[in-house]
Amino acid sequence: MKTLIVEDSETLSAVYECYLDGLGLDIAAVTTLNDALQFLQAKPTELILLDIKLPDGSGLDLLPEINKLSPKPVVVVMTGHGDSYAEKAIEYGAHDFLTKPFDAARLRVTVSNAADRFELSQRLSSLTEIESSLGPMYGSSAVMQAVFTQIRSLASSKATAFITGESGTGKELAAKAIHDLSARAPAAFVPVNCAAIPADLIESELFGEAEGVRGNPARRGGLISLAEGGTLFLDEVCDMPYELQAVLLRFIQSGTYKPVGSDVEVSADVRIIAATNREPLVEMREGRLREDLYYRLHVIPLRMPPLREREDDVLILANHFVSTFAEQEGKKIDGFSDDARREIKRFPFPGNVRQLANTIHRIILLNSDTVISYEALRKVITDSEIQIPASTVSRRKVADVGALVSTEVEPLWATEKRAIQAALDACDGNINRAAGLLEVAPSTIYRKIQGWKSGEA
Repeated sequence: MKTLIVEDSETLSAVYECYLDGLGLDIAAVTTLNDALQFLQAKPTELILLDIKLPDGSGLDLLPEINKLSPKPVVVVMTGHGDSYAEKAIEYGAHDFLTKPFDAARLRVTVSNAADRFELSQRLSSLTEIESSLGPMYGSSAVMQAVFTQIRSLASSKATAFITGESGTGKELAAKAIHDLSARAPAAFVPVNCAAIPADLIESELFGEAEGVRGNPARRGGLISLAEGGTLFLDEVCDMPYELQAVLLRFIQSGTYKPVGSDVEVSADVRIIAATNREPLVEMREGRLREDLYYRLHVIPLRMPPLREREDDVLILANHFVSTFAEQEGKKIDGFSDDARREIKRFPFPGNVRQLANTIHRIILLNSDTVISYEALRKVITDSEIQIPASTVSRRKVADVGALVSTEVEPLWATEKRAIQAALDACDGNINRAAGLLEVAPSTIYRKIQGWKSGEA
């Protein structure tokens, strides 16, 4: 630890250095205020032992200059002139003080504490910087802290990343955080939703087109060229046409590609981060995701947890959205009533963070109260529980579910349980698809399952 002793007595400075021997300090000493100022301007310093009475002024006069330094050193004031100077020193930004005379043990303990304080302040500063780079991602739960740790690890890697998680869990936010924390941050982060681009256009969108293709008067660059030096985020990569996946794989492996209609190889320095809300291993086994691309993307997987696994974060996120949307809509909202807070923590939010944000935004738009009540919350949640169309599930499976449900007379809850379980079995455990079959909201199934687990009928 780089340490400066500012003491007018060279003899005392030498004594202090002896006292501090063995603590791992890199010590320099000066005898005047002016020499101290010049030293601090020339060399980074982490710890300062500062005498008050100096030949050319008071050590207190140095504290404002020290406070301007970054990182700010830890200052321990040494005074033999009473507590009044010590109090002023603390007021001006010193961290501790020693009253002369003091022995070696006292000095070593004080300096060790100061060193610990400096290390802690540096770690907190680093964490603050990292958290700010995580963008609008919040969470104090253990599962999200693990996500943040993995994001930081991914940011320091050049490898392809694969983010999985249900819709609304923040996969794009995670990809953006990885980019922002990486050496590629100055370049572009380019997101593309593979499911939103028609199959016959996605190759052109990614790789661009040569002159003359579809009547273009000049070569048109694609999203990969736009992401040069940065990151291309391929959301819902499992929706990419199967034949195009081979072209993407070749680009990932070689860093080169051919624009549509061109025979000329083009190089690009782009990191690929892919994401899907499906189970990629299942997609690969069922032939929708190429096996070689799966293993190439799946070098470092990152799973974004659903909100139901982040119980400790729900209120943190809800309060964040209240502040954000209240300011956006010009309203004053003081938070939630007690029963509304309990309901927020209880409700499963199958649409995850996106649904929570939408719910809070709608409440703020529809209500003028300064406190969000349970009734206001329930109304918006109930109104949002729209039936999911079953058209995405084959009619054969609908028939299978009907055949599986017993027609015997039995308690209603048992019939419900049997029907829900049959739908889940038919949909390989996918609650959203099962809800579509049963024509109920996914949250209804979640609540029923939780009720069975807790022994409620």
